Amino acid sequence: MAHLRSDRPLPFDELDAVLRQAGLTHRPVGVVDLDAFEDNIAAMRRRTGGLPIRVATKSLRVRSLISTAEAAEGYSGLLCFTLDEALWLHSRGHQDIVVAYPTADTAAIQRLAQHDSARAAITLMVDSRPHLDLIETAIGAASSSTAPIRVAIDMDVAYQPLKGLHIGALRSPLRTPEDMLGLAREISRRPALRLVGIMAYEGQIAGVGNLGPRRAVVRLMQRASSQEILHRRGAAVRAVAGEFDLEFVNGGGTGSIETTSQDPVVTEIGAGSGLLASALFDEYSAFTPRPALFFGFTVVRRPAPKVATITGGGIIASGVPGPDRLPRVVHPAGLRFSRQEGAGEVQSPVVGEAAEHLRVGDTVWLRCAKAGEPAERFSQYALVRGTEVVDAVPTYRGEHQLFL
Repeated sequence: MAHLRSDRPLPFDELDAVLRQAGLTHRPVGVVDLDAFEDNIAAMRRRTGGLPIRVATKSLRVRSLISTAEAAEGYSGLLCFTLDEALWLHSRGHQDIVVAYPTADTAAIQRLAQHDSARAAITLMVDSRPHLDLIETAIGAASSSTAPIRVAIDMDVAYQPLKGLHIGALRSPLRTPEDMLGLAREISRRPALRLVGIMAYEGQIAGVGNLGPRRAVVRLMQRASSQEILHRRGAAVRAVAGEFDLEFVNGGGTGSIETTSQDPVVTEIGAGSGLLASALFDEYSAFTPRPALFFGFTVVRRPAPKVATITGGGIIASGVPGPDRLPRVVHPAGLRFSRQEGAGEVQSPVVGEAAEHLRVGDTVWLRCAKAGEPAERFSQYALVRGTEVVDAVPTYRGEHQLFL
């Protein structure tokens, strides 16, 4: 079991002043601890048993960090969340890109079809004949190129131990080897398309924390699910590979690297959140990531004893609503969000003994539940090592890019 070091937290008491001295005076501010980020890059690589990691860009949304991770030993290629994003990253030099989700963006598909270099670099995800029809219709006469559009098939590996019980993401309708082979054969009958890979993401393992005694049932489910996936995914990949040449079989996620890498048919792991170690990953038993992404918010009120109010703070993670989707206060220690208000759109009260020592103008530091989504709220992140500001780099938003 690989564990990341978590014994070198950022010096938050000094960090605010250091950022201001570097000219980073705007609040809220996003900060990436480069030492922790690089530790996480190495630790995730060690967990794969030698399989390459394809960087999930949705969990970073900062080109500088994406490029650093992709260039690291043991990493290869990008896993994007939209075709527009993939086309943009390709225009910035990235050459091996899989779009992890099907697209219905016909304008983007037409742009893909018009550029031979993009056709060679970008793979689209499909899981049904309507996807194939849409791609063929979109490209139409958009290109005179004879090079086919690269596609991969998305396989559903959610756990269904009983009829009517579905544990995991509602993704592809394809679950069996017969389903997968049927669509692969349909792709082969369409000259404009070429099958190059398979994706099978086990969200019920990769995306669900299992730490603590109350999660014993989750751990049992995940063990049973991993065994079921091993057999079903293996059978599906062998069926398709028996008739078609596959370049890759992508599986996993930050939370399931250990189990996914043991599957002999998987050739690469898709992961990204573990690089920044967002707060949801505090709840996993197989690994201990080192937090790397923090957000500083300014105290603007002291409305009552043991209460301080910060501007902003309401960066709520997507998914099923619940307390685990809220940011977590990391400094000063001992603060939490008010139960009556939670994390607010414009301001957020934080309560606890530590609030007594806060003054208007002080900074409260948070970690967000998910890694990538906060980047949509910030134009740049400060990159720091200890008390040194190394750089300030733009997020997607800072580069005027909006993909969702």
